[in-house]
Amino acid sequence: MSGSSPLKVAVVWRGDAQARAEARPESSRFAAVFSALDRHGLAGEPAVWADGEADVLRAQLMAMDAVLVWVNPVAEDTGDARGTLDAVLREVAAAGILVSGHPDVIDRMGTKEVLVWTRDMGWVTDTHLYASHAAFAAEFPGRVAEGPRVLKRSRGNGGIGVWKVERAAGPDVLVQEARDRILHTVSLDAFLAERALDFAVGGTLVDQPFQARHLEGMIRCYVSGTRVAGFGTQHVTALASPEHGRAPPRLYFGPEDERFQRLRGLMEADWIPRMAGLLSLEPDDLPVIWDADFLLGSRDAVSEDTYVLCEINASSVYPIPDEAHDTLAATTLRRLAEGRDRCAERRV
Repeated sequence: MSGSSPLKVAVVWRGDAQARAEARPESSRFAAVFSALDRHGLAGEPAVWADGEADVLRAQLMAMDAVLVWVNPVAEDTGDARGTLDAVLREVAAAGILVSGHPDVIDRMGTKEVLVWTRDMGWVTDTHLYASHAAFAAEFPGRVAEGPRVLKRSRGNGGIGVWKVERAAGPDVLVQEARDRILHTVSLDAFLAERALDFAVGGTLVDQPFQARHLEGMIRCYVSGTRVAGFGTQHVTALASPEHGRAPPRLYFGPEDERFQRLRGLMEADWIPRMAGLLSLEPDDLPVIWDADFLLGSRDAVSEDTYVLCEINASSVYPIPDEAHDTLAATTLRRLAEGRDRCAERRV
């Protein structure tokens, strides 16, 4: 990371061998990211990850100064996981190359367990973790008897592994999966048995109360490191009855939008630093772009809206507000510069 040549930043996304061969900054989905990196004097380079070509990707990333990753934990079209990618990223990071987001950081903040680990911060409510199928079968029936619950696998995206569950007549429950939105009635015992596979290979389940105000929309707060970089709003229908139709596209706004300043203040002054502390993360461990999704909770004593955290996305946050591109590029440049300065200090 010295000399006059621009610092090199790999932008990693999922694809196949053909996509890797044909990847170009200007024609990729991440063209705006490459442009922002260029405006900050950084040389962006496409790095398409295809499972089975780990050695090729590793060799490319080892020649970089930084690696920015946009790969979901589960591919929405095929259901494939991240395969060997995380092992490659850990090797690259161990070689002193900046990796965002680092797999170890995603393991702490980008899974549904974070809702439980941070539940005393005030941004979630009545949230529970089931670490085994036996615990789930013993505890979940009592909770769903008190009202509708939203049940989530520890890892997933795009509505994969998210269900709304509520009691129906007799021994039955009404179940709606967020991905396909199909309502079906099954016995509670059958539903509990179906979930056994979710605990295979160390999986867990988390549940929260279903939020009555969900049709008022979801607020997505985009963050670069510890700094709010913008907002998105979307009418959410994933767990609504089918007559509500499909959700319209998300709308994007900059960080200064007046409607979201209360949430911004809570995030920057309270929730982000407290979360980092609880998860034993340094501020610069947080990804250069991540987001937190909120629904509106019940109003407080002075009729202000409260916010209920639904999930944190840290693996593949895109698209993002226009303003967030330059923010993430600036965060990347700052971290590279500070890392270079630390290396120089150690040599003195």
